[in-house]
Amino acid sequence: MTEYPTSQEGPQPVASGGGTDEAGHGKAPIAAAEAVRTHAPGAGAGHVAESGGGPAAAASDPRSACSAAGSGGAAGLPRPRRKAPAPGESAGPAAPDPVQGLGQDGVRLRDGAAARNAAGSATGLGGPAEPPRPRGDGLDTDAAGGESARRQAAPGADAVPDGDGSAGVNSGYRAGGERHGGGSGIPGAGAGEATAARREGDRLRFVGAATRRIARGIDLDEIVLGLCRATVPTFSDAILVYLRDPLPVGDERPVGPVVLRLRRTDRLRPIDDLTDVSSTIGAGMDLAGAAGATGELDFSQLPLVGPQGDLPAAELCEIRPGGALAEVLRGVRPVFGSSAAARAALPELLGVDHPLPRGNRAVLAPLRGRRRVIGAAVFLRSPERPAFEQNDLLVAAQLATHTALGIDKAVLYGREAYIADELQRTMLPDSLPQPTGVRLASRYLPAAETARVGGDWYDAIPLPGSRVALVVGDVMGHSMTSAAIMGQLRTTAQTLAQLDLPPAEVLHHLDEQAQRLGSDRMATCLYAVYDPVAHRITIANAGHPPPVLLHLGGRAEVLRVPPGAPIGVGGVDFEAVELDAPAGATLLLYTDGLVESRLRDVWTGIEQLRERLATTAQLTGLDHPPPLEALCDDVLDMLGPGDRDDDIALLAARFDGIAPSDVAYWFLDPEETAPGRARRFARRALTRWGLEELSDALELLVSEVVTNAVRYAERPVTLRLLRTDVLRCEVGDDSPQLPRQRRARDTDEGGRGLFLVNRMARRWGATRLSSGKVVWFELPLPGANDRH
Repeated sequence: MTEYPTSQEGPQPVASGGGTDEAGHGKAPIAAAEAVRTHAPGAGAGHVAESGGGPAAAASDPRSACSAAGSGGAAGLPRPRRKAPAPGESAGPAAPDPVQGLGQDGVRLRDGAAARNAAGSATGLGGPAEPPRPRGDGLDTDAAGGESARRQAAPGADAVPDGDGSAGVNSGYRAGGERHGGGSGIPGAGAGEATAARREGDRLRFVGAATRRIARGIDLDEIVLGLCRATVPTFSDAILVYLRDPLPVGDERPVGPVVLRLRRTDRLRPIDDLTDVSSTIGAGMDLAGAAGATGELDFSQLPLVGPQGDLPAAELCEIRPGGALAEVLRGVRPVFGSSAAARAALPELLGVDHPLPRGNRAVLAPLRGRRRVIGAAVFLRSPERPAFEQNDLLVAAQLATHTALGIDKAVLYGREAYIADELQRTMLPDSLPQPTGVRLASRYLPAAETARVGGDWYDAIPLPGSRVALVVGDVMGHSMTSAAIMGQLRTTAQTLAQLDLPPAEVLHHLDEQAQRLGSDRMATCLYAVYDPVAHRITIANAGHPPPVLLHLGGRAEVLRVPPGAPIGVGGVDFEAVELDAPAGATLLLYTDGLVESRLRDVWTGIEQLRERLATTAQLTGLDHPPPLEALCDDVLDMLGPGDRDDDIALLAARFDGIAPSDVAYWFLDPEETAPGRARRFARRALTRWGLEELSDALELLVSEVVTNAVRYAERPVTLRLLRTDVLRCEVGDDSPQLPRQRRARDTDEGGRGLFLVNRMARRWGATRLSSGKVVWFELPLPGANDRH
């Protein structure tokens, strides 16, 4: 028998006519849709549609066929054909049949099983639903031996035998959250093949839609959520997803026992639809009792008492080597819950008290990544729904494979993001120093969540003489390579700063270092040195945006500094400029990501930044500067939706300065009398400041440090005392050799000076300069703890 497909979706069930040709053979049946197309519009009851020269008496309307068979109509006199309903339209209720029992929507069915199967159309995922049609028992012939009619099964449903031997449908997929039981059909080769093809198309469409949803996630939770939302309720009524804890990354091998943790559960029925446990299950009934006498799990009667409020299951499961669960996971392939292996593995996974569904209503699918099994997924169906079929194992395998590979990639992405975050964090200072006479605040923003590393950096480096170096730079790009180059340049800048080189010399050496790193290693940098005693700041620029100075009165100005060439160009000189740094003023250093974007040029952004600073200062009052932390946040708030094309580094410095009355400075000739003169100068300064309590300690330490400096110095030794929140003493000489603390022997006459400094001073240190070194120490002021 030949079938003619009526659409591009695959072969459809056909209706056959009862006429014969001249050779006595049965005519090829014409599909119902084609009969509609060949029927002339407006034809009467006696009009016969022809195709290819031969009459085709096909009953396209089941109700017409039933009426013709029931009334004993003459063969070869077809009823008028109705136009086939468009997808999504209803063809109306079918005509009642006295032989069959009354089912839903006016359809009479033979038994209860068929009525459940006809609860809805089985068109698959997103397909149009057709109304159920009357069932027949095959090819019915009237008493005159004439016309026969074939009843069609609802497309998308598999015909399976019912209890009485007749054909019903078994569909496990839901469309739009509704249960699909399908219609009924007449057993026959054409109808079965068409139904199977339609069913396979439904599976393919479902797998395609589900895998697309899973693949959309880039985060671990997004991928697991995509699996749950894609399968419930279309493929299963409930799902439990277990993942290894912790998840292995790359080639890492577990060192301890393999533990699975319940990552997420999902189910069809919402919480609000559930009744109380005592009313639905019965007072005093345990969880296993919810399975009933038959042991079949009914999800609609279970309370939501799981770890995540979804399904009652064990939260942790330790896989026993050689156990049933380990064997199933090692096999990788999904298995039915009714199989012997799953019957032994599911209690180990879900817990011994968890009831197991009866029949093929559970599927245990291992989740295998690229190298190893990383978890398992359990798909469950309620008794109200058809059980899983053999082909559903293939669907579960596809879902498990895509989910496992997605989780593998998400874990690797998370590790890369963690490495990037750690790299960026270690490249930038953990905390800013709090040098004397200046307060600091900083911010850093990556270019985007997917580009967390970049070449922008900032730094604050304490220098001898209570000075501080302020650095901000920007390496081209925002990648791992840019971050690595930035780290090398920042380390070089710190080393050069400790040598107390002038700002222009620091940029010159940075330029040479960038050339040694590579020919294309370009960066911009701004290096400034602030002296709180002189209230001056020296700035050198290498192609970086100019800083903005906010004065105490609320006026904001863009400092005029030489632009210079970027670092890495080579063969250029850098020029430094010295400017006033009045007390109460705020200096803002930044990278171009703050002021430049696709929507504005750099100078427009700089002007907007200047106006923003002035507005903020006016809002907080002209008599006192705005808080540094709030000022940094307010500056970043000026960024609009399209203003983030690059990462941003921001460094703000509030100049407090040191008053001249709090500074005492002397020059001492490198003579034997220098330590005695230093003790007298220190005593006079303490008396002027009212710190006589520190005289003994200060005179002893000054004498030891000055004595050590005079021993190696050839030029005058400098002595400076600074009174801030501590008492700081600095002794400088022209010898580059730094002193080292050592433990003197009992017979040694010297070598105990630095030991005394280390025991009596709160802090001390030595810094090498371009012209020598500085040894300094600090003593706490009397009552400093009470004041602070």
